Order: sequence, then C-alpha cells, then structure tokens
Amino acid sequence: MSLAIDVADLNKSFGDKHVVQDLTIQVAGGRICGFLGPNGSGKTTTLRMLCGLLTPDSGRGACLGFDILSQAEEIKRRTGYMTQRFSLYEDLSISENLEFVARVYGLDRRGERVDEALDHLGLAGRRDQLAGALSGGWKQRLALAAATLHEPQLLLLDEPTAGVDPKARRTFWDEIHALAGRGLTVLVSTHYMDEAERCHEIAYISYGRLIARGTAAEVVAGSHLVTFHGEGPDIDRIGEEIARKPGVESVAPFGAALHVSGTDRKALEAAIAPYRREPYRWDEVPPTLEDVFIHLMGQAQDNYP
Repeated sequence: MSLAIDVADLNKSFGDKHVVQDLTIQVAGGRICGFLGPNGSGKTTTLRMLCGLLTPDSGRGACLGFDILSQAEEIKRRTGYMTQRFSLYEDLSISENLEFVARVYGLDRRGERVDEALDHLGLAGRRDQLAGALSGGWKQRLALAAATLHEPQLLLLDEPTAGVDPKARRTFWDEIHALAGRGLTVLVSTHYMDEAERCHEIAYISYGRLIARGTAAEVVAGSHLVTFHGEGPDIDRIGEEIARKPGVESVAPFGAALHVSGTDRKALEAAIAPYRREPYRWDEVPPTLEDVFIHLMGQAQDNYP
C-alpha cells in the first residue's frame, strides 16, 4: 500500500521547550493509526505539522504525496482535522455550521452534501438544533461531519472521544472504521486503551520522541514486560508494599485484583513471594496495553528544561 504519511526527523520547539524531537513516522493509506502518549508529549503539535497548520523547525517528508514544507496548502485541502475542543459555532444550528464549512471549502452541491452528511451521521432530525445545546456525543458527530464534509483523504483526530459516553464512543469508532474501509487514512490521538486496540497500528510518543511503533500486539511483545495478576480479599492493601520491592515497575489495581509488572521476572517473583499464600492467588498473565503504557511512561524523560 502507498504511504499517506511519510515524514522523517521532524522537530518543533516553542521557546526553550523542544516539543517534538526527531520524529519519524509512516502510515499506509486506508489504515487507522492510534497516537498514544502522556499529556504534553507533542501529539497535538505533530498532528498540526502533518496537516500544514504548523511548519516544522526541521525535518522532511510528505502527506498524501505532497511535501509538508512547500505544499502545505495542498495537504490542508485534502485533510480533515477534528480538534480536542469543539470548535464550531455554538450559536448556529447543526445545518448552518455544515453549510458554513461547505462554503469555506468552496464545495459544489452544498445543500446536497450537507443533507447527505446529516443523514449519514443521524443528525437530520436535529438539523435546526443549536450546536451549543448538543450533548457531548452529538457535538462529536457534528464535528466529525464537518471534518469529513469535503471528502478528505486524511483524517486527523485529536482526542475526539474525550468526555463522551461508551455508547457514543462505540458509534464513533464504528464510523471511523467504515471511513477507513472506504480508503480514508486516520491518525487518532487517544488516552483510551480500548480505542488504541481498535486501531490497525499504534505509535507511542513520549515527551516529543517516538518510542514504540507497531500493532498493539507487537508493541506489547516489544516491551518485554512481565505481569503477574494477583487476586484475594483486600489485595489492594498490599499494593504499596509490593511497589517498593526491587524490580517492580508498576502496581495497578484492577477491581479486586492487582497487576504487578516489570521486566525482571526473577525480581518480580521475589517481590510477590511473601504474598503467595492464602487468601491470595497469583498467575502470570500477558501484559495489557495499559500495563505497557504505564511502563513506557516510566521510562520516558521529561523534555521540560
């Protein structure tokens, strides 16, 4: 498959803070790539460089076959970008917002395109409702309709499902997969591990550097993380004790269970050995993507001067 995103050695600084450092990433056309990382790691800055809203301080590459430095306007016309915060006009109705977007892009058949978008995303019955009166899930649908109204080839989504309920998130992701099935390339930043697992591949960025890349299974395997799952009444009470043991990188409660993780199997076994007795039970389990996320965060170094 041809590459929709193919950039190398991207750098961007704001004052003394080096926000994106030597970032290289490739995404094939029609793929959904999850963009993971802690807050302040440069995800939003990277998205804005890819779609031409920010110019890299250095680096090279192309999006949709256009040079990111010299052909940013061509990339903008072919890209949909959904920001973290709802950015449409709250004092306009749903249909008025979409009509405005259609005019900005100079689209033909504006009324027809707006009607199709309203029908497709289930917004037709609310077309005259003010955007500011919508719930989070409906605002999300409207923002997605606006970002895809001009039929882009690349869709950049910046934490698009923050603050919406699980049903709305699932509906949203069903639509994203449908769009990808029609050839749209999607790069989506998220903090939800279940969403990351729905992506074809993921990229983990921490403090401006790309430190893990591949499918979810490949990233988990590449972490070389070992995880023990412990169960028992009030097991969370021994979590702090275990966390202080050598070789333990993280201890995460999961309901009435604990996940104890690290890369040194012998050290982990020694750490939980005093608690291998009734009423506790321990089993080695495959690490979850969340276990790996916490592990990678612990390895990263803050780039704040």
